[in-house]
Amino acid sequence: MSNLVVLPIIIPLLAGVIVALFNKKVAVTRTLTKLFSILNLGVAAYLSWIVFTTDSIILETGEWVAPYGIILVADPLASLLVLTTNIVAVACAFYAPHSLSLRQETHYFYAFYFFLITGVSGAFLTGDLFNLFVFFEVLLMASYALIVLGGERIQLRESIKYVLINLFSSILFVTAVAFIYGAVGTVNMAQIAERVQIQGQDGVLTTVAILLFFVFATKAALFPLYYWMPKSYIVPNTVVSALFGALLTKVGIYSILRVFSLIFVHKLELTHETFIWIAGLSMLFGVIGALSTNNIKLIIAYNIIPAIGFILMGLGVFNQDGMSGSVYYLVHDMIIKTALFLIVGVIAYVAGTSDLRKMGGLIHYYPGLGWLLFVAAFVLAGIPPFSGFIGKLLLLQGTLSEYEVVITIIALISSLLILYSVMKIFIRGFWGEKDETGKYEKKSTKGLIGPIVYLLAFSIFLGVGAEWIVPSVESISTYLLDPEIYIESVLKE
Repeated sequence: MSNLVVLPIIIPLLAGVIVALFNKKVAVTRTLTKLFSILNLGVAAYLSWIVFTTDSIILETGEWVAPYGIILVADPLASLLVLTTNIVAVACAFYAPHSLSLRQETHYFYAFYFFLITGVSGAFLTGDLFNLFVFFEVLLMASYALIVLGGERIQLRESIKYVLINLFSSILFVTAVAFIYGAVGTVNMAQIAERVQIQGQDGVLTTVAILLFFVFATKAALFPLYYWMPKSYIVPNTVVSALFGALLTKVGIYSILRVFSLIFVHKLELTHETFIWIAGLSMLFGVIGALSTNNIKLIIAYNIIPAIGFILMGLGVFNQDGMSGSVYYLVHDMIIKTALFLIVGVIAYVAGTSDLRKMGGLIHYYPGLGWLLFVAAFVLAGIPPFSGFIGKLLLLQGTLSEYEVVITIIALISSLLILYSVMKIFIRGFWGEKDETGKYEKKSTKGLIGPIVYLLAFSIFLGVGAEWIVPSVESISTYLLDPEIYIESVLKE
């Protein structure tokens, strides 16, 4: 049973190698990509079912017991995020053939797509801080290839910034890991947590905690370290933007959730209080960015930042409702951001531009696409009964129970502005008189709408089916608030 944990890493890794061998046979690679993506989703769903109905699954590779060997930990949080990753991946696998040019497909898109999923899944499942760094590098190397796929000048310009920022943060990451090893003598996260409990979170360890937060906050695009992200995420093909928006920043915020709920929980007045203010500033500056642009892709990219702020807010208050809200909102945002990136990609394709000032009246030609955007805007903003509402309700209950009034007000204002920023696309792009000049010649959206409907169905279910999902999410928050559960399951004490 324990070997099941490695399958969400091994399957996409092998799939990436296999599709690379058939690279020139596009029809074959498309079919293989869809089949492997569905297979991996099935494995992730089965893994999640086992974890939620029994207990966490620990794999000690090579039979080296923790903390000496490489440990993979499928606990409730990791398994849920791996499942969500593969829900997103399936949508992108079916969308990609209708979005990419033949040149992009034959330049190993499908191979790097699978390698990206490998790195993301590995980052969620690893129980080792150094291997978290390794899986970060795997997903980053895949993302370096994907961001330049197409070879346009703007892609190359943004990719230089993207690569340099991530290289710098990776250097800091491995440096922080070295400091932790020097301080506690291990890189196994469970044993680090145990030893920090014993010797106390002294000045050195608190400094390392701040350094790690800086690394993860850069990758998660939190204030003020988000400046590299919005334009970098919109220059590749739409399907690549969707993968980046759904997964890359989420690995960064997941790492913050994991490290600061397991290891560094002994100076809450310093670390977690700071998180609340950073969360609030991320919300405000993110929505300001979204409101300041007329580029529809950039509007969605900027809306990643306040979402990460909402998730960090739950960690900052560090109580049952707050942590439940963070987990719920994390899953919700991974799915809805993918859907929104895919929607604006279709809008840009049919309109021939990403500039809102050059659009209008699209509802007369593509009514289905317009109403999908309308629903997605409501889901994102947290209008009842959609998934965003459930996550935000839990988060606000968490902040109010700790009397954090200022961040609560900021969160409510940000939610309204997020709704306006996306509805602006609907009002100015779809509403209006029918264009009679023939500017919007009817273009086929075959194969592009299905993946969007599939993702929105999951988002709607997360909202209307909350009574079935919230108990599981609350069990995850209970788990995160008690580090001893993780420590004992990994170290078998």
